[in-house]
Amino acid sequence: MKSIEDLGERRIIEIILQYLEKMPNMPIPFGDDASAIDIGYGKLAVFKTDMLVGKTDVPKGMSLWQAARKAVVMNISDLAAKGVQPIALLTSLGLPRSLTKRDIEQIGKGMNAGAREYGAYILGGDTNEATDLIISCSALGIVKRHLLMRRSGAKPSDIVAVSGPFGKTTAGLKSLLEGLPTLTGMKKTLLDAVLMPHARLKEGLILAQTQAVTASIDSSDGLAWSLHEIAKASNIGFFIDNLPIAKEAEEFAKINNLNPTELCLYGGEEYELVITVAPKLWEKTKNSVEKVGTKLIKIGKVTKEKSIILKTEKKIFQIEPRGWEHFKMTRGATS
Repeated sequence: MKSIEDLGERRIIEIILQYLEKMPNMPIPFGDDASAIDIGYGKLAVFKTDMLVGKTDVPKGMSLWQAARKAVVMNISDLAAKGVQPIALLTSLGLPRSLTKRDIEQIGKGMNAGAREYGAYILGGDTNEATDLIISCSALGIVKRHLLMRRSGAKPSDIVAVSGPFGKTTAGLKSLLEGLPTLTGMKKTLLDAVLMPHARLKEGLILAQTQAVTASIDSSDGLAWSLHEIAKASNIGFFIDNLPIAKEAEEFAKINNLNPTELCLYGGEEYELVITVAPKLWEKTKNSVEKVGTKLIKIGKVTKEKSIILKTEKKIFQIEPRGWEHFKMTRGATS
């Protein structure tokens, strides 16, 4: 019989979903970034829960304040992908006995800082003893039903775009965990990408208002996985001809003899938005997001063919469905 290490996170979820009875008329199907219920008056209550675990999610060099803030940001990012303003969060804490009073203070301050950064409040939660640090958050927001963005609406010829470049987080993790060198002026940028991630909430909210987005996803599992998840949900493919590699990732790859394409596609925890937009509404959408200080990067288009193809200057190849997956991968995070 297969172990959970053989199965991996995604297969485990598929197995569990087989035994869950679906609520009638679910506004968001199983497998999306968040869940929702209809509360009437054309509105949805949208829920998201995500868990930070010390072993896999807290790299060496990350403070408890930063870890607690990140636990909140992880949840906010998924609501941002739905176009939902977070209102409140509940948190459940698993705390090792080795923590001190000051450690607990830093966790409290970090959670509050993350929530208030995005206009939300932490209302309470639960605390228990654990052998590893666990900060599990559940976020709630309200959205008008017609503004909700899902994964499943991408159509052939739609433009696919992202809210920022990729690769900095992977480069930063390699610098932290493997001690790979970076240029002096670049190091802080790469480490901040790991230690101080930001959710694209302003962008998500304004994208929802445009009603031009046909599909949307948070990229925390990596750009490649995000494209494959939209493709699966929307029954389409992608042709990518402008890979959004961060200039810092390009430099890091050059210094360490790495493949910048790998850093861009197969990392994770970027917390960018990956969206598809109807072509005739692209300029309107791009201009709207620029008003909040962000430039959307057009990276390709949606295709009828189900494959996900990348065209570079040198070759054309398929983007593999790889990225971060619990149980199958180990970051070796904790210090």
